[in-house]
Amino acid sequence: MDLPVLNSTPERQRLPRWLVKPFGFSEQIHDLKSRLRDRGLHTVCEEARCPNLGECWSRGTATFMILGGICTRHCGFCSVEAGRPEPVDLEEPAKVAEMVSLLALKHVVITCVARDDLSDGGAAHFVNVIGAIRNREPRCKVEILTTDFGMSREAMETVCRAKPDVFNHNLETVQRLSPRVRHRASYENTLEFLRRIKRFDASMTTKSGIMLGLGETRDEILQALKDLREAGCSIVTIGQYLRPTNRNLQVVEYIEPKVFEDYEKIGYSMGFVSVASGPFVRSSYHADAMIPHGI
Repeated sequence: MDLPVLNSTPERQRLPRWLVKPFGFSEQIHDLKSRLRDRGLHTVCEEARCPNLGECWSRGTATFMILGGICTRHCGFCSVEAGRPEPVDLEEPAKVAEMVSLLALKHVVITCVARDDLSDGGAAHFVNVIGAIRNREPRCKVEILTTDFGMSREAMETVCRAKPDVFNHNLETVQRLSPRVRHRASYENTLEFLRRIKRFDASMTTKSGIMLGLGETRDEILQALKDLREAGCSIVTIGQYLRPTNRNLQVVEYIEPKVFEDYEKIGYSMGFVSVASGPFVRSSYHADAMIPHGI
C-alpha cells in the first residue's frame, strides 16, 4: 500500500456512520473557553482540532498545552501551528494550576508543543507546571504527554524526578510509516525514550499511543504493541486518525469499531494494564479512567 501523501486539494471523504459525532457548544464550553483566553492558556483540544472537544469541555475538562501555541516540528498528522515560538511564559505554571483549581480537577493532563529551540526542550517548564499544580491541588493526579526533549537524557531525568503520576510519550504510528508521519522524532527514539524512563525509575507508569488509518497493516500494528510492551509501557491508546485540515496527511482507511475491539483484547493479552482502543480514542481521552488502581 502506498504511503499517504500531503495534498492541498483532497477529495472530501464521507465519514462512516460510526465516526459521525454531534458537536455543540454549551454554556460550559463558552465559560471554559473564556477562562482559558483570560489567562492566555492553550488546550490541545482546540489546537489539534480534537473531535472530542465538545464532549470533554461540556464535562469541564481539558488537556492543557504548555510552552505556547507554536511548535518547532512539522508532523504530517498534526494541525498545531508550526514555526518560530514566542518566549516561554514564566507565569504559565501558576495560570495552569489556577485553572486546575477552578475546574476542581482530580486528574489533569499536561502536554506541549515541541520546543527544539530550548536547550532542555522545555523539561524545566514541565517540572514547574507539575510543582505548581501539586502545591495548589496536592490530591490532583498529574499526567504528562511530552516530546522526546531532543533525546536529552538529562532533560528526561529532570522530568522523572518531578514524579508525574503518568508519563506519556506517543509512538504515533508503525515503524514503516514513522518517517512520513513524524518530523524529527522517530520510532526507535520513542521506544528508547520509554525504556530510559523505566531504567531511571522502574516505578514510573508509562503510557503511549498509536493512530490507525494511515496505511499500516495488522502485523505492523501488533509489532508496534509488542515493541511498546517490551519498552515497559503499561498503558496504551489506539485511535482512528482523522485528517484535521487539508494540509495534513490523508486518511487511507477508516477502521471499523469491531477491529478496534479486537486490538483492545490483544493489548490486554500482551500484558498492558490499561488499553483504550476505539475510533474516537485519543491520548488523553478519559485519561483518569485509564490510570491503574493504586497510583
